[in-house]
Amino acid sequence: MRRLIPTGEAARPVEFAQDAQPVPAPDEVLVKVEAFAPNRGETFLLEAPKPGLLPGKDVAGLVVQAAADGSGPPAGTRVVGHPPMGGWAEYATVPTHSIAVLPDEVTAVQAAALPLAGITALRLLRAAGAVTGRRLLLTGASGGVGHYLTEIAAAAGAEVTAVTATAERGARLRELGAVAIVHDVGAAEGPFDVVLESTGGGAPAAALARLVPGGTLIWFGQAGRTPATVDFFDLLAGPENAVIRHFHYAGAPYGPDLATLVRLVAGGRLHPEIGRRADWSRTAEILIDLRERRIRGKAVLTIGAPR
Repeated sequence: MRRLIPTGEAARPVEFAQDAQPVPAPDEVLVKVEAFAPNRGETFLLEAPKPGLLPGKDVAGLVVQAAADGSGPPAGTRVVGHPPMGGWAEYATVPTHSIAVLPDEVTAVQAAALPLAGITALRLLRAAGAVTGRRLLLTGASGGVGHYLTEIAAAAGAEVTAVTATAERGARLRELGAVAIVHDVGAAEGPFDVVLESTGGGAPAAALARLVPGGTLIWFGQAGRTPATVDFFDLLAGPENAVIRHFHYAGAPYGPDLATLVRLVAGGRLHPEIGRRADWSRTAEILIDLRERRIRGKAVLTIGAPR
């Protein structure tokens, strides 16, 4: 079979290679991949790939070999999966605890856009606690996580202020339920009960100053790649007893969260936004565009003719 492997070259981050079809472990299914979605974090890994890196964590396709231990769906089932690696290939193995069955209402392209960003959004909101009637400030809202966070949190009754770089993206986030759009954290009118911060640099300090007393900042990324600087003495002039909480989405099983996301999409309550759909022969080009932030919404690469 063919798979995409890293090159370590900025102008051509991946290239095709021939590889043996993967052999699933007893608790894994073998999936014929129809669509996959790169994530921005994967573009970072490709800048200096470690030996053996096989990218690909968001896939959708058809089970062609069921798990030997009897867990998971039978062959012939359409699924979305979140494998630990290796999804940018014609076939991928996925643990049965990290897949969800797809109904006819959800296409492979929609499904491939769900796993990492959607699971992160769900788990962030669980970490935030009950959000109905609470004010949330969301930085870095232009990406896939921000899209899902805005739509799910607004539907749950939160008042979401989204920080986004462009007016176009801001308009879309308003359609998804954001009550306010700003282009800089300093322009956000607080106070906020919860801040969901993913950009780094000066954003965490500015966001902390806009919390209610005892409010929480959940720090889940550093997309700007600039370390945050927070001065302890500046906090003394801000809200009392603010909480800074580190967050990382990882932790199997992923299947239940994927099933929730699929159910919301099938019911018309969550709308994956596909910024670019292309054949996987254009993966290197798409990765460069992702790196340069020229794609708004999720990019999905297709193999063959997915539904």
